[in-house]
Amino acid sequence: MGKEEIIINERIDLPFISTNPHFSLFLHHDLTIAEKRRSTGDAYLKKPEFALDRIHTSKITHDPYNVLTSWNHSFHFCDWSGISCGKRHRRVTVVELSSKGLEGSLSPHVGNLSFLRNLSLWNNSFQGTIPHELGRLSRLRHLNLYDNKFSGVIPTNLSGCFNLEKLWLGGNKLVGSIPKEMSLLSKLARLVIEDNKLTGGIPPFLGNVTSMEVFSAAGNPLGGSIPDTLGHWKSLKQFYSGECNLYGTIPHSIFNLSLLVNFSLAVNHLTGSLPSEIGNQLPNLEFLQLWGNELTGVLPPSLSNCSKLWFLEMYDNNFSGKLTIDFSKLRDINIIRLYNNNFHGRGEADDMRFVDSLKNCTRLEVLILVNCNLIGVLPISIGNLSDQFSFLSLGDNHLFGSLPSSIGSLVGLTILALGPNRFNGKIPTTIGKLQKLQYLGLNNNQFSEPIPDAIGNLSLLNKLYLYSNKLEGHIPSSLGNCTKLNELYVTDNRLTGKIPKQILQLPSLTIFLDLSHNSLYGSIPLEIKDLKMLSGLDLSYNNLSGTITSIGECISLVELYLSGNIFEGIIPPSFSSLRGLKVLDISQNKLSGKIPQFLENWNSLEFLNLSFNDFEGEVPVVGVFANGSAFSVLGNNRLCGGLVTLELPKCKETGSKKKRFPFFILVIVIAPTLLIVLCCVYLLCKKKRNSQPSQSSGNERFLKVSYNQLLKATDGFSTANLIGEGGHSSVYKGILDSNDDKSVAVKVLHLQSRGAHKSFIAECEAWRNIRHRNLLKIITSCSSTDFQGNDFKALVYEFMPNGSVHDWLHSSAYTSKLNLLQRINILRDVATALDYLHNRCQTTIVHGDLKPSNILLDDDMVAHVGDFGLARLLGTDLNQNSSSGVKGTIGYAPPEYGIGSEMTSCGDVYSFGILLLEVMTGKKPTDGMFNDGLSLHKFAYMALPDQVIDVIDNDAIVLQSTEANAKKVEECLAATIKIGVSCSVDSPPQRMKIEIVVNELQRILDVLQNI
Repeated sequence: MGKEEIIINERIDLPFISTNPHFSLFLHHDLTIAEKRRSTGDAYLKKPEFALDRIHTSKITHDPYNVLTSWNHSFHFCDWSGISCGKRHRRVTVVELSSKGLEGSLSPHVGNLSFLRNLSLWNNSFQGTIPHELGRLSRLRHLNLYDNKFSGVIPTNLSGCFNLEKLWLGGNKLVGSIPKEMSLLSKLARLVIEDNKLTGGIPPFLGNVTSMEVFSAAGNPLGGSIPDTLGHWKSLKQFYSGECNLYGTIPHSIFNLSLLVNFSLAVNHLTGSLPSEIGNQLPNLEFLQLWGNELTGVLPPSLSNCSKLWFLEMYDNNFSGKLTIDFSKLRDINIIRLYNNNFHGRGEADDMRFVDSLKNCTRLEVLILVNCNLIGVLPISIGNLSDQFSFLSLGDNHLFGSLPSSIGSLVGLTILALGPNRFNGKIPTTIGKLQKLQYLGLNNNQFSEPIPDAIGNLSLLNKLYLYSNKLEGHIPSSLGNCTKLNELYVTDNRLTGKIPKQILQLPSLTIFLDLSHNSLYGSIPLEIKDLKMLSGLDLSYNNLSGTITSIGECISLVELYLSGNIFEGIIPPSFSSLRGLKVLDISQNKLSGKIPQFLENWNSLEFLNLSFNDFEGEVPVVGVFANGSAFSVLGNNRLCGGLVTLELPKCKETGSKKKRFPFFILVIVIAPTLLIVLCCVYLLCKKKRNSQPSQSSGNERFLKVSYNQLLKATDGFSTANLIGEGGHSSVYKGILDSNDDKSVAVKVLHLQSRGAHKSFIAECEAWRNIRHRNLLKIITSCSSTDFQGNDFKALVYEFMPNGSVHDWLHSSAYTSKLNLLQRINILRDVATALDYLHNRCQTTIVHGDLKPSNILLDDDMVAHVGDFGLARLLGTDLNQNSSSGVKGTIGYAPPEYGIGSEMTSCGDVYSFGILLLEVMTGKKPTDGMFNDGLSLHKFAYMALPDQVIDVIDNDAIVLQSTEANAKKVEECLAATIKIGVSCSVDSPPQRMKIEIVVNELQRILDVLQNI
């Protein structure tokens, strides 16, 4: 949001809003005119043979609309397409060839058109440099080269065009700085250089061009601060410098430009506060866009005096204090976007009083105040807003009380988003009056009582989010009237009754139907077969029963979750039609029978959960069953075979004629053998009775090692074997005799360090529950005493010969660096491990300390996540970290942990996002460059989408042999950085889901591997 497209050319003086417009002003034609003007004048052009010759040698390589066909001897050059001449002297005064699809380069002979006043070539595909010969055109007033592919620098001798009034160079590939000679253009009123690659800041000398009325440099990596000299532009009406890497404060001189109408400085690093009198100083202001900075202080109430203001966009800043603007004076206001600020309310009666002042804003269409820390009750006056009002978003605040029934008066609403908040009581039935509503989000509140039948009146509704409330009663069958509904989420409520067949008969329901975590009962209606185009279905954790046969006709399903119900019967053959299924979870039911063979053959299946049912027979070892981390069959006691890691019993041989062995012979054979075994066990126990065996995590499959064995393995915990050290532990390389002389990593806990014991318990408990190829493999643990009688605790891991990701990124000992494919592979591995911990374990596990030093690499450079000392098992009473304790590492820990929030899987996703950005940029989040509001997240965000190559670690980029391959690589880099940015946003609910991250990284890998 916030980026609009408004065309600018010499005929239309609409304000430029976007920092990335999609129109261009391009000049690409060899005019073939007056090459020898100096010696022969325009009369030269009257000779057809010369005109034909110039056309023949033209630098225009593509003319799709044949606009230059008239440029021949059959016509006088003044009658050529796009050419205008003076009435008296018949000299060329205008060349207008905009939006003609022309390709090629601009001929330097244009500089010979000495009477030229207007040259307009915008929206073509001219390339190459801008000819310096243009500087000869002393009569030129308008030069429009916008939206082409010109490269190189801005010619310094454009200063020779001393009559120039309007100059459009935006939307090209120009580099370098703004030349000092530009200050000599004393008549210049409009300078548009946006969307290039210019650097060197906004130079102070531009302040000398006192005729300036419109200045746009948006979308250039200029850098620097805004010079105070721009306050000399007393005629300035429009100023656009968004996405320019500007820092510092906005000079006070700017606020003295009383004629200013449009003012945009979005997405920079500007700090400081706005002057309290801004509304009095800029009375003509209509458009104010300062979003994406670090501005602080209150939003000045004097903005109420900008009576012409129609566009106010101040989101993503640090504004604070109560919102006290009197909007009743802003009768023309159309769009208000103030989200992601800190208008910290104190629960006072008038915290939301500003809503009362909106009733006079008859043109208001958009009001977005998401994540503004607003506290209070939504006033009844919300219903007094304009009939044109279409977009209301107040989510991520602390609004409480009931939702006023007056909300039903906002008949123009198309989007109503009110979650998360703390609204309670019932959803007002008047909501059914919002006939234009397309999006309704009341999720993450405390709404109770039944869902009103009136929602069924919203015939245009396509997205309905009611999840995470306390809604009761039945799901209303009237939802079947919402014939455009494609997403329905009512999960995590207290709903009862049967699934209404009416919602299953909605052909529009194509994206997701989520009825999970309620108390629905009964069988699945047969009408579910009508959802032929549905992609996702979640009916988990209800009391549903019967068979699941009819779901097999939902042939477009990609995700299917049925766990935690009481479904019976077999996996039906009809499921073989679900060939696009990626996730199938039917765990915790009463399903039985054998595992169908068709599950082995699904290439699309990424995760399969059959746990805690009553399946029997052999577990396959192909397809999804070949990857131990991609499926689960726990709690099915009659299964056998499968991968060795499942530790299931071998399947019995089948054969109808197999002879029964006489029982008495078995006794004769087995009894002596059993006696011998018992004697050996007794003697062994007696021999070791005085030893102190170590304790593993309680699982018999782990080796048992003593303090003495670890002391010997590490050569007395020698510093020569020290490979890492942290706050709670030291890690040594060693060789265990019982480990086939393979190297191991021994993590010795510093028990004198506060929290070390808890860290040991947390890590043991985590390792007891997990096993995955991208997790560090634990061999055993040791809880004993040393030779002085002191407590000793250690964990023994498989040794990772290629060290940590941190070493590869930042250690000078590593002369070679990670290439791009290795980096993406590592990130995919880590994301896969997180997906397993968060979504594939029986108990969700939060790692809590994801960072490069905890990502270790094996011989094949496969990544393994280690160090679970801060791990937390959600939904258990084990190792619950205190909210006041330190959680994670500075730079990688999410911001919510800093204010005492509990550890969540969203916190791991944030840490992964920072990890990804560090891996791709080579910069630590604690790098010294990240100060004054600049962070690794923001550093990467500002490079999207077109400047990503500038922030990528040089060692990661491999030059490609073709331009097409290089473009693919750039697209992959941008897509990867976008993932990191999406994962590391401040708001936990807005972070990308880890399962989506895995899919996106795999897609990027597939592209890179095919280059």
